[in-house]
Amino acid sequence: MIGKQIRMERIINRNSRRTVIVPMDHGVSMGPVEGLVDMKTTVNAIAEGGANAILMHKGVVGCGHRGSGKDVGLMIHVSASTSLAPDPNAKVLVCTVEEAVKLGADAISIHVNLGAEDEKEMLRDLGLVARQAIEWRMPLLAMMYTRGQKIKNEYDVEVVKHAARVGAELGADMVKVPYTGSPETFRDVVDGCFVPVVIAGGEKMETDKDILTMVRGSIDAGGAGASIGRNAFQHHRPDKIVQAISLIVHENATVDEALQILKDE
Repeated sequence: MIGKQIRMERIINRNSRRTVIVPMDHGVSMGPVEGLVDMKTTVNAIAEGGANAILMHKGVVGCGHRGSGKDVGLMIHVSASTSLAPDPNAKVLVCTVEEAVKLGADAISIHVNLGAEDEKEMLRDLGLVARQAIEWRMPLLAMMYTRGQKIKNEYDVEVVKHAARVGAELGADMVKVPYTGSPETFRDVVDGCFVPVVIAGGEKMETDKDILTMVRGSIDAGGAGASIGRNAFQHHRPDKIVQAISLIVHENATVDEALQILKDE
């Protein structure tokens, strides 16, 4: 599967075997929020900070991908919902793997909410996309969240490790899940999943130290990196926070060492 290997190397650091992804698919779910109005400027800052990949919807590729400077991997998101929907947790397919190939994608991603009313449809779509990804030799990231009436705490290690395992068993090459709050609990998630696990950034955090402590904890637990959106593209210096995250992910820096990048700025 040489095609998939080549594409994987464009979204994962060859030396550390980890990745820093900055998802910017929020325009569909939330509208043109801060940081996503001028896509070109934001993408340039993220790339200069050293991100391995950016993640966006198909319609933004033309105005969002770089034409000069540092290269950055391109991941296209194939599912969506909006905050205006009766059930924002119900994701539907909005792009095919073939479309992503034509747009030059290095990987694709899909969002699944376990526990949601439409879980069965989202699982079906994950299986379908995974089959197409195999045919096209396209790496697949499954964003696996636990959201629904039966989910009391979406950060509970028991439900998070279940979500990670579902993504892997249905064909994902990498899964993205919420951080469970500590290296000890997150190690259970990583140990229970046979494909690389990256953490989601979640809601906007109060301090840079909070962001970097979470990233450091996930790496200590054996995680494969971070997929952080709002805490990166809405930062006052997206390039610097991405650089700091990358220092932890790829060079095993401490939180204090990574914070120094932001203090120097």
